[in-house]
Amino acid sequence: MADFSAFKGRPCPDWYARPQLGVFIHWGVFAIPAWAPRGPSITELIRTDYDNLFTLAPYAEWYENALRIEGSPTRAHHAARWGRRTYDSFALDFAREAAAFDAKAWVDLFEAAGASYVVFVAKHHDGYCLWPTAAAHPRRANWASRRDYLGELADATRARGLKFGVYYSGGLDWTFESRPITDFGSMMACVPLDEAYAAYAEAQVRELIDRYQPSVLWNDIAWPDEAQLPGLFAHYYARVPDGVVNDRWQGNRRLFAQLRTPEGLAAFNAYLKTQLAAHDGELDQPEPPHCDFRCVEYADGRNMGARKWESTRGIGLAFGYNANERSEDHLTGEGLIALYRDVTSRGGNLLINVGPMADGTIPGVQAAPLLALGAVLAEAAGGR
Repeated sequence: MADFSAFKGRPCPDWYARPQLGVFIHWGVFAIPAWAPRGPSITELIRTDYDNLFTLAPYAEWYENALRIEGSPTRAHHAARWGRRTYDSFALDFAREAAAFDAKAWVDLFEAAGASYVVFVAKHHDGYCLWPTAAAHPRRANWASRRDYLGELADATRARGLKFGVYYSGGLDWTFESRPITDFGSMMACVPLDEAYAAYAEAQVRELIDRYQPSVLWNDIAWPDEAQLPGLFAHYYARVPDGVVNDRWQGNRRLFAQLRTPEGLAAFNAYLKTQLAAHDGELDQPEPPHCDFRCVEYADGRNMGARKWESTRGIGLAFGYNANERSEDHLTGEGLIALYRDVTSRGGNLLINVGPMADGTIPGVQAAPLLALGAVLAEAAGGR
């Protein structure tokens, strides 16, 4: 069993412990198709249509997964709009469009919004890397950018006195495991179990730590092997003593394997449905062996209590840019201000997400609420 005793009782660093605003950025190849079906939020779908959760999810960043699901709205849209084009062919379009990326323009907006830290998606579930990684992909060549978007944003962010963090999808990488995901059970069954992926993921996270020294190390979904984590966390804290890690590092390989059996998957989903019904559709992440903060997604975090926690969601209903969204699908300035006040009044941080277009433009419907919140925070700071 992995030994996490070295981190027991580690206090949350002061800089992160105070309630504050962070900005999340989901940007990548998925910004080319930039589409997900309109309809209920992910929170509502969990309550009302669990079996079709990721078939109907408004998450544009999950486009590649929804494209694999027979009969999905995304598959129908793709056939009508793109014909036979494959998802990986969009990488060339993205590289061309992303030439206009301007890290300083992003940070201008984030600073004006009153953010104190920024978390950038380095690799999402499609496996595409937004930095020129030195880790060789054992299955797909050239599935990474040549331009160091990560480094440019890190430099621009720190130049303004803001903290910089990175997101890494450790639990899902569809270049290694591409079975369609429709619900939480099939999602966890999709965590790659082969040793090649575990080695690749660890090499990449160590590279991110060494190259960018992120103040926030934000992993998503799970981790392929819990045995790697004590050494990985020790390396991170040695390089970034005041860094923080989130709570999405579950690495139960036995569970992942069980969920690949029809019986295990059915039992897991049945149990989860019962629990969701009992808790009105809102369940916390399982308690991990170690984390510096808990996080909730499109949820109010009512069970966080005295623990340090973070609430994250998009300004719209997706994290990645969804050209199919309408203005009414987005938070207004008043809505974002109210959300910030609620989360921070209960000790949480609000990590609000922007989903830029492929050319790096942050749409006005996303920027306007951020500027409204920033004006309120600036006025409050001036009145102290």
